Amino acid sequence: MAEYTLEDEALIDQEYDSLMQSCEKIFKNEEDANSVKKAFFFAKEAHKGVRRKSGEPYITHPIAVAHVVVDEIGLGVKAVIASLLHDVVEDTEYTVEDIESMYGAKIASMVDGLTKMSGVFNADTSQQAESFRKVLLTLSDDVRVILIKIADRLHNMRTLGSMAPNKQIKITSETIYLFAPLAYRLGLYGIKTELEDLCLKYKFPEQYEEIKTKILQSEAQREEFISKFNSPIIKRLKDSKIDFEISCRVKSISSVWAKMQRKQIPFEEVYDLFAIRIIFKSSLAITEKSQCWYIYSLITDIYTPNPERLRDWVSIPKDNGYEAIHTTVMGPDGVWAEVQIRSERMEEIAERGYAAHWKYKKVAISSDEDDFDKWLRKIRDALNGSMDNAVDFLDNFKMSLYTSEIVVFTPKGEPKKLPLGATALDFAYDIHTKIGQRALGAKINHKIQPIYKLIKSGDQIEIITADTISPKLEWLEHVVTAKAKQSIKNHLKRDKISNIESGINILEQKLKDFGIKPSARVFRKILPAYECSNKDEFYSNLATGIVNLDNLAKVLRENAASKMLKFWSLQLSNPFRFLSNEDSKHRKVTKENSISTIDPEFKIAGCCEPIPGDKVIGYKDQESGNITVHKTSCNELTRLASQHGEYITSVKWSSQKAMSYLSLLNIRGIDRMGVLMEIVQVITGEFNINIRELKVQSHDGIFEGTISVYVKNTKDLNEVIGNIYKIKGIEKVRRVSGS
Repeated sequence: MAEYTLEDEALIDQEYDSLMQSCEKIFKNEEDANSVKKAFFFAKEAHKGVRRKSGEPYITHPIAVAHVVVDEIGLGVKAVIASLLHDVVEDTEYTVEDIESMYGAKIASMVDGLTKMSGVFNADTSQQAESFRKVLLTLSDDVRVILIKIADRLHNMRTLGSMAPNKQIKITSETIYLFAPLAYRLGLYGIKTELEDLCLKYKFPEQYEEIKTKILQSEAQREEFISKFNSPIIKRLKDSKIDFEISCRVKSISSVWAKMQRKQIPFEEVYDLFAIRIIFKSSLAITEKSQCWYIYSLITDIYTPNPERLRDWVSIPKDNGYEAIHTTVMGPDGVWAEVQIRSERMEEIAERGYAAHWKYKKVAISSDEDDFDKWLRKIRDALNGSMDNAVDFLDNFKMSLYTSEIVVFTPKGEPKKLPLGATALDFAYDIHTKIGQRALGAKINHKIQPIYKLIKSGDQIEIITADTISPKLEWLEHVVTAKAKQSIKNHLKRDKISNIESGINILEQKLKDFGIKPSARVFRKILPAYECSNKDEFYSNLATGIVNLDNLAKVLRENAASKMLKFWSLQLSNPFRFLSNEDSKHRKVTKENSISTIDPEFKIAGCCEPIPGDKVIGYKDQESGNITVHKTSCNELTRLASQHGEYITSVKWSSQKAMSYLSLLNIRGIDRMGVLMEIVQVITGEFNINIRELKVQSHDGIFEGTISVYVKNTKDLNEVIGNIYKIKGIEKVRRVSGS
């Protein structure tokens, strides 16, 4: 291990001095300062001579994590010490017991949790899921472990440029899939936004820089409007003797990009690029809620509000503690502007999340379980259920991090928060698992509705139950909450086990009548005869009546070898078929033609269908070793990389052989005579490109539809799109995200 240079030592001293200065606000006495100092020198010695991928001394990383913990999250001395020590057990010879002997049981427990969290994202999938589940089950005991891990991930994202591209994909996928939603759910809005921005920066660097530049270029015009907009508000607030601060919050780069993608609009059409934020100092003479609404009334006396854009998180705060009133008003020159109103306390909770929430909770008079406590309890309930595989686990956990909520009511008026997109069945399970298991229907606003009915904010819901009802497999398609999904899966699993046991008894009794015992020879005959791929499926089908044994004697007499061969070939034809449709000749990918990498066989991912010119990444099948090629922007890739990051591999297009790839275009415009002929002429005449399929519908003078075309690369596709846009009356042409 190389010794640190004088420049390295100077950098370490500078970072340490800065941390100690930040920590002054949390030091209660000299003992606190000495404890942090002791942890720093211990960590520095433990990581002596080690460097990060960027070349900096490794100790700068734990110092940076501790900085985030104290400055951006607002935690205390123990969390700072745990941050400084968080990699010691994982990367050096020191043990958790060593940490406990030097710093006590609490800090040792935090370091142990952080060590396990690090192992989670370096383990294989099954170990990753189980470890992650165990760590998260401690979340309600000491959330600081998760908060420090978020700080650790934030610093890793800030220094991601030194990592290899496939590692960047793995880390950004984990971040956008789990860490950013988790930061949001814990109230860390600033960190959540920065994580999303950094993910965009590394996944789509050109788009990131373009939006960043345009935001800066529009600054002068924006400042002029804000000054004009704020002027009468400031005067009215001062006249009302309100102690306040007013500022402007510009939409994050990732939020702008997400809206551009969602709405399929250019940057110039993102009108809600900023929001005005009013933060007031609470008056003892009036409640914060009343002050919020009073300020709202002052603003809407000046500017007309949009009633559909009012968000009241003061009366019913978000589950993560966020409180504010958001309203959108018509400002000068016919421009809509968003205004956010909150107290200083609300602002601190919005910025510091969990730490501020607990600070104010400690001084609160009521000790009742609040929304944050309820969320932590829901996390434990969701994670305590049995999980069959890693995908179930991680997806269930992510469901607990929904960013959009609705508020509905029980028949007695008790409010319940559920994710946007929830159904009456989700509500039933939220009330109680037993009610969900017996749910037959619902009365929504006193009107009988099916149990699959989508519910919306303000609905009052009563669940109708019946003892004859039990969960069915299709229920999983009609619920979105983790609790509902896991409860249904657990019930179906118990049912399956019960059915298997019943099926075993039925078969054994039937075979006993023939004087035969179950054996491998018997199953080689009966499985293909009853079209079952394994014994469990056969037993389950037998118990539920899908299979009956009326012809068992005949089956046992026959030589089933030919049937066995035929059955398995049918079962395996689709799963192992290289391509999914008749156009395989246009889309087959091998080492020799379209992609260069060391692995022998490839296939184009059906979820995103990349073509040459798209940025791509490979995902290696764990069993066959084959590579599936995804766009780097593919949501399915993000999910896979967050859970199986070790199977992500770099691939690139080559130009050894020209081939055609199927792409789907969505098109919309004014319906006029001859417009479709002009579109076809552009595609087939000007570019000599084959059209596979064209579907359009016309209504009220507007036509909309899709065109499937075969192109060689993104350059050709973009030229086609550009020329179609030149046709008179064409309003929109875009490549569909799945292609």
